[in-house]
Amino acid sequence: MLKQPPARTRPTESVPAGVETHLANLETQLELLRTRVRQAQQLASLGTAAATIAHEVNNLLTPILSYAQAALDEGDVELQRKALTVTIKNVRMLVAMSDRVLQISAAKPACLQSVSVRTTVQDAIESLCRDLTKDGITLSNKVDEALTAWADPLQLQQVLFNLFLNAREAMASSHSGRLTVTGKRDGDRVVIEVKDTGKGIPPDLLPHIFDPLNSSKSTDRTSRDRCKGLGLALCRDLVEENHGTITVTSEIGAGTTFRIVLPTDDQSTG
Repeated sequence: MLKQPPARTRPTESVPAGVETHLANLETQLELLRTRVRQAQQLASLGTAAATIAHEVNNLLTPILSYAQAALDEGDVELQRKALTVTIKNVRMLVAMSDRVLQISAAKPACLQSVSVRTTVQDAIESLCRDLTKDGITLSNKVDEALTAWADPLQLQQVLFNLFLNAREAMASSHSGRLTVTGKRDGDRVVIEVKDTGKGIPPDLLPHIFDPLNSSKSTDRTSRDRCKGLGLALCRDLVEENHGTITVTSEIGAGTTFRIVLPTDDQSTG
């Protein structure tokens, strides 16, 4: 009987130590790049809001300067007291505004926890540093105070901030409109909707609205794209990091609705 030859075995493939180290370094650099891109996206959103923030800062500084100058010129003790009162009040508002801006601009890893949706909506509105009624926009926060989601509070605030910023831009030119925020529990998920009554997004752009560098907004005077799509691309990335989804529906002349779906905090132990 013929003896069968021994079965051939494939040699075990191993990655050389030098290559493994190189791959680890590349992965570290890629993660660092992702963090920097994230921060650049967040700063781009603030750049969009910069003119509005500067206007509100000016509104707070002007009475400080006026009262201080009048108090010095007239030497009136009562006027000096009033000047100091206005200064303290407005400086506190400026400090709070600065804190919100710094919070929005920070690039931090996700820290999932039980989050009050209504409180986060209010924080995002305040981060605009603008009373929307000055733009003729009525805000309606219909989120129940007891509604909570399992998410990173700062990342959810960033998402809502970007959506509110876009909604304001969509309605501010007409100096009218309504921004409505609703939130409800649907089974094991939390559904947040942000609806504006702006001019809407063209149907051909809607499928690409979350693509980086895509924009539904008009071009500037040099006819170059303003590349404002970074804000919505960031929204999608942040929502997905929080194990959620974000979708959009829009109708020309009627407005736009963004729908965010997140886990409930019941799933925190799952």
